[in-house]
Amino acid sequence: MYEQISANKKKTWALIAIFIAIIAAIGWSIHLVNGSDPSVVMFSGGLIALVMVSFSYFKGDKIALKSSGAKPITKADNPYVYRMVENLCITAGIKTIPKLYIIDDPAINAFATGRDPQHSSIAVTTGAIEKLENEELEGVLAHELSHVQNYDIRVMTLVIVLVGFISLVADIFTRSMFYGGGRSDNNKGAGALAIVGLVLIILSPLFAKLIQLAISRKREYLADASGALLTRYPEGLARALEKIAAQSQQRMKKANHATAHLFLESPFGRKTKNGKTVKSWFSTHPPVEDRIAKLRNMA
Repeated sequence: MYEQISANKKKTWALIAIFIAIIAAIGWSIHLVNGSDPSVVMFSGGLIALVMVSFSYFKGDKIALKSSGAKPITKADNPYVYRMVENLCITAGIKTIPKLYIIDDPAINAFATGRDPQHSSIAVTTGAIEKLENEELEGVLAHELSHVQNYDIRVMTLVIVLVGFISLVADIFTRSMFYGGGRSDNNKGAGALAIVGLVLIILSPLFAKLIQLAISRKREYLADASGALLTRYPEGLARALEKIAAQSQQRMKKANHATAHLFLESPFGRKTKNGKTVKSWFSTHPPVEDRIAKLRNMA
């Protein structure tokens, strides 16, 4: 378990390092294409991205909960779920119990949101509460609590800043090229490099999105391992994921792309072939079969 946790942390930060490399490459490309100092364009894009993500950082949890139809509950409303989370928090050493929400949906799913353990919430569907056994539901809640404990929401906020920054800089530069014209240079070598730089700028938002999705998948593996470490029973979450796989075609009633990466499993359902999840670079979550296999290999 510890090896799995360590490996996923390293892979996440390696992907973020690639993000930084892309930003540096964009700056170099802007210089190649028009010969100007790229600092103004990059500063403007970064400022806009920072404002947008700052709003998401402080208000994003409320938007996510409202858009999913989550309703707050107290200990009196559902002592079963509340006490389970309370016990997990004690085990994890988390002093502030996350606010708990219920989503009225027959699909088995859950998600965590917030910016840190002191400002966090966990939402779980009625389908998960009704269809999962005690150990299975505990595994699901431990997974979500691990997202809180590992500061995954903060990591994903950083990633969103980087994606927004890259997309905005690419858009600002493309518009400036369209209206202001590009660099005039008769040197064939410089011209070829400028073309390469322009292609990189145009494709950089796609590369950034793919890296964001890759980081999201790595954080799911990390939460699986951390949750299993918390319960000391990987089989509980593995069995819950098997039940989710059995309902892979079931879409949540209020599924939306903005919050899909927060959930335990994609709220849109999965495409399957021969009973197995179809792998895709554009998936927000790793294949369920891979997650189950990793959990059952833990010792």
